[in-house]
Amino acid sequence: MCGIVGAISQQPVNQLLYDSLLLLQHRGQDAAGIVTMQGTKCFMHKAKGMVRDVFRTRNMRALPGQIGLGQVRYPTAGNAHSEEEAQPFYVNAPFGLVLVHNGNLTNAAALRQELFDLDRRHINTESDTEVLINVVAHELEKAARDLPVTPEAVFKAVTAVHRRLRGSYAVIALIAGHGLLAFRDPYGIRPLCFGQGQTGEWMVASESVVLEGTGFKLERDVAPGEALFIDAKGGLHTQQCADAPKLNPCMFEFVYLARPDSVMDGISVYQARLNMGETLAQRVISTIPPTEIDVVIPIPESSRPSAMQLAHRIGRPYREGFVKNRYVGRTFIMPGQGVRKKSVRQKLNAIGQEFKGRRVLLVDDSIVRGTTSKEIVQMARDAGATKVYMASAAPPVKFPNVYGIDMPTSKELIAHGRTLEEIRAYIGADALIYQDVDAMKRVVAALRPGLDGFEASCFDGHYITGDIGAEQIAAMQAIRPKGSEEEDGADTGRLALQERGE
Repeated sequence: MCGIVGAISQQPVNQLLYDSLLLLQHRGQDAAGIVTMQGTKCFMHKAKGMVRDVFRTRNMRALPGQIGLGQVRYPTAGNAHSEEEAQPFYVNAPFGLVLVHNGNLTNAAALRQELFDLDRRHINTESDTEVLINVVAHELEKAARDLPVTPEAVFKAVTAVHRRLRGSYAVIALIAGHGLLAFRDPYGIRPLCFGQGQTGEWMVASESVVLEGTGFKLERDVAPGEALFIDAKGGLHTQQCADAPKLNPCMFEFVYLARPDSVMDGISVYQARLNMGETLAQRVISTIPPTEIDVVIPIPESSRPSAMQLAHRIGRPYREGFVKNRYVGRTFIMPGQGVRKKSVRQKLNAIGQEFKGRRVLLVDDSIVRGTTSKEIVQMARDAGATKVYMASAAPPVKFPNVYGIDMPTSKELIAHGRTLEEIRAYIGADALIYQDVDAMKRVVAALRPGLDGFEASCFDGHYITGDIGAEQIAAMQAIRPKGSEEEDGADTGRLALQERGE
């Protein structure tokens, strides 16, 4: 769960990249980085923190050049607190290569050993992005050894990279003095799109909202397995580099991760969430008579479209019952669970008049660990609700995600191995309604004819890359971000109620 962007222009790109990272801030708040190139020389600045805190005027002045890339990080592997593992990553051979990556390599450990034993490359961090850049560098060196860096040589290298990598990866790289390279894994799990500016500039980014927000015209999404190479003169070259590409975008992007104003793989994120609300309404009607519900209230932010559509469908009023304070820090430095619960209330405050004496249906985008849901249900009761029902726009999250979302281990997932009644009792709701997996897939797929399917492993347990079993999951859990400041029982990602850019 990171955000990446790359741009090539006739003008300095440092401000453009900064503005783009602000538009991607919702995809990662732990670290940010920008690299630019002037000629063949790289200029880089990266650090832990939000974009607005990482980059000061002096940092921006030190980033000259008309080509560059950037990333906002939400760590899913390695050391969450190492600035060395913030992106971009750089290797000096061949040519000079800088790279940013969104996703998670499921065979990173095997590749690390392979790089040492066969490719004679040293990996200095625990980041799978460093593994990835070294694989790309090795294959590019082989493909362009006795040749100039032609698009054909670049695409030959990406073809070899696809054959070595497993997992999810959307990648943007700069080849010093030659141009910008971008490619996407053969399943299209993590998003990537590109567009052109009014004077011929090019941009590649995780979400379409970045292009629109910076004045670029969205051309299209990068296809699964496809690579594009923009040469130093601004010429665009594209080629399919995977043997059997299939489009299986991550369902959690539509549930929660992406901004609602983005369009991914031809699917409006906002419309997808409206459709989820439509099917969730049917589940609610079959569980609770609408006459038993006085008001429908979303839990900010991502659940709003689903909650609005649900309320419309069941004919009950939609109200904003919670106000989010966007300027309270994250909960990870709190010393214990009691203080952490208090901090949830600091971030989310109930509007008493919307709850007092009412039977309330709360709608959230998903329920992962359940600890925040439990606290929010209690907040509704404390505000005077006579009944508190909870509906999740996503199905039960039962399985870990290994493709770039920092999902907890199975034992930490509230829905893993528990019945619906046990979950309801834990969070303290009077009724609990979940989205149906098949219905969710059907209504989102209806927005994009010809879609091969979705990566929805956290809901259905099916890992589409075909290389994931219990042993692999255990190994990957062992390299989840180390040194985390979030303590026992803390919710990560969406459950930490982190600031969103929506």
